[in-house]
Amino acid sequence: MADPARLLAGQGYAVYVLHYFERTGTTEIDGLQTIFRHFPAWMKTLWDAVSFVARQPQVDPERIGLLGFSLGAYLALSAASIDSRVQAVVEFFGGLPKEMKFFMRRLCPVLILHGAEDKTVPVAEAYHLQQVLEKKQIPYEMQIYPGVGHGFSGEVWQDAGMRTSAFLNKYLVEENP
Repeated sequence: MADPARLLAGQGYAVYVLHYFERTGTTEIDGLQTIFRHFPAWMKTLWDAVSFVARQPQVDPERIGLLGFSLGAYLALSAASIDSRVQAVVEFFGGLPKEMKFFMRRLCPVLILHGAEDKTVPVAEAYHLQQVLEKKQIPYEMQIYPGVGHGFSGEVWQDAGMRTSAFLNKYLVEENP
């Protein structure tokens, strides 16, 4: 989390790193049961974090974006589907829980970054999200990296970082500050 946080902070973004596992005392994910059991508490943590961030004097509460990795991306997309304060989401190798179709009120522009060979979160999750966004006519950008699994490094990481910056600048930065 440190590299993207530094990159975005260096561009003038107010960056907050959320440790949602702390709310539940979770140290690792040992299966889907842990995720299902703790997902509501983690969502509440994210809601509380967005509320906190929106009150900060250096933050424009109309320009809040979320960036999530893997499970964090599922949380970010889930939060954005019910919280109108979220204006953009960058999701790294995650997805949108299919159960959110029952709760989804809206969604914001999304950048989808996924490895084609991801065995942890199959690339089908990225294509499912793409279908949801297209059906709802929500702007999105998508990059599927051939031969890449779960997690990025090297040139793929650099490319994802450039795409993240460009996407957030497009959806969160004022045109005439």
